[in-house]
Amino acid sequence: MIKDLIKQNRSYRRFFAEKAIDTETFVSIVDEARFCPSAANRQRLRVAIINDEKANEEIFSTLKFAGYLTEWSGPSNEERPAAYFVISSESELDSNLAIDLGIFAQTLLLSATERGIGGCMFRSYNAERVSQIVGVEGAKPHLVIALGYPSEKVECVGVKDGDIKYFRGEDDVHYVPKYTSDELIIKK
Repeated sequence: MIKDLIKQNRSYRRFFAEKAIDTETFVSIVDEARFCPSAANRQRLRVAIINDEKANEEIFSTLKFAGYLTEWSGPSNEERPAAYFVISSESELDSNLAIDLGIFAQTLLLSATERGIGGCMFRSYNAERVSQIVGVEGAKPHLVIALGYPSEKVECVGVKDGDIKYFRGEDDVHYVPKYTSDELIIKK
């Protein structure tokens, strides 16, 4: 069921770094995502698959992990992502492209989730450096998605007193506050 898949698709920040993911799996994920909607069917987004050790290190060094977890500097070497998608285009990010980016990225992640692969979207990274690593002339990176087999447990909990900041509990579970559907619906 789609609801189960959506609930499993969390922002994972810790992975089993030693569990590699083959390029064919990533190509299959992109092949599924290519069917998602695009404003005026322009299909401006492109994907770089980064899954070799050297490039992974370089991409990792550009990322800023988990802004709300101020005491945490990011995953240890054993918990780092196995791969990345870098989504880019030749265009600056306009409102239509931003909508396309959200739809495309979520579709990639749902497809990955169905395969047991977790991910986390990043807009906090060094775009100039990511562009150099990807090495495609004219490509402007808009989003980096870290991917791997999750090594952490992530649970959704209710929002309390308007506080939506995710946190790690003493049990080392990553908790993500979510509003209820009644709180989201403004008119029935």
